[in-house]
Amino acid sequence: MVTTVCLNPSIDHMICVDGFEYGGLNRVQSSRYDAGGKGLNVAVTVSALGAEAECAGFMFKESARLFETRLLKSGTAYDFIWLDGSARTNLKVFDRSRGVVTEFNESGRGVGALDLERMTELIVHRCAHTDFAVLSGSMPPGCPADYYAQIIRAVAGGKCRCVLDADGASLREGIQARPWLIKPNRAELEALTGRRLQAIPDVRDAAREIIGQGVGVVAVSLGADGAVIADADEAFFAPRMEIPVRSTVGAGDAMVAGMVYGFANGKGLRDAFGMGVASASAMCMTEGSEPLARADFTALLQAVRIERI
Repeated sequence: MVTTVCLNPSIDHMICVDGFEYGGLNRVQSSRYDAGGKGLNVAVTVSALGAEAECAGFMFKESARLFETRLLKSGTAYDFIWLDGSARTNLKVFDRSRGVVTEFNESGRGVGALDLERMTELIVHRCAHTDFAVLSGSMPPGCPADYYAQIIRAVAGGKCRCVLDADGASLREGIQARPWLIKPNRAELEALTGRRLQAIPDVRDAAREIIGQGVGVVAVSLGADGAVIADADEAFFAPRMEIPVRSTVGAGDAMVAGMVYGFANGKGLRDAFGMGVASASAMCMTEGSEPLARADFTALLQAVRIERI
């Protein structure tokens, strides 16, 4: 079982344009609204890959139908702390001619101390029955920067392994609680280490530096340059796969889902990494928040190139 945590769900409004013009007129070629949030995306992708997944988090009564529909359609279980109001809306502009997404993300509705107390109790309860807990995405206003770290410490000592995919202070604080795996991008890893990471060996060495602080595995997404993964003993690099890109939204979440799926099925570092890369690539071939196609994942898994570094 994989349990994901979604503290700040969003309604993702995706619009597609050809040749985005900053400050100019842009003709919208297509538009759609999807239930989003990194934790929800990871859970749905794990389900699409064929494993058992559930999503825990905050949910807003006025927006619930869209989220419940997506989760039920994917066969993903859920357990929410219900709040009044509606979820935030994130605008994502996909320039099809360049394959680039520009995002405008709202902060979300604030939560209070009682909300967080109830959430911690819920997550601890769910993690008593799960193998992996994925803590990902932004936190709503009112969450302390170390809230992910609090959760990691609260579930420590059991069988559950914590995966952290966050940024800024929540990532830095979370590392202090020694999660089993983290997935920063290049900019986030540079912020953690305080230096530029241009070459692949630089990324590997920076990942090992974080591992020295007590993290078990560091996976680094490098965008067009591919990805790197490392633990205390091994490190691997995967170049970007040549695929038709329909959207990059959710690709990072799919990478986390693919890796966790691999580890949950007993795969080692190299094979689980390959599953993460194939999952992220399959997600890029999918529009909006539609789940990746298992057939795409299977085909891409055979084509992933993994190099020891």
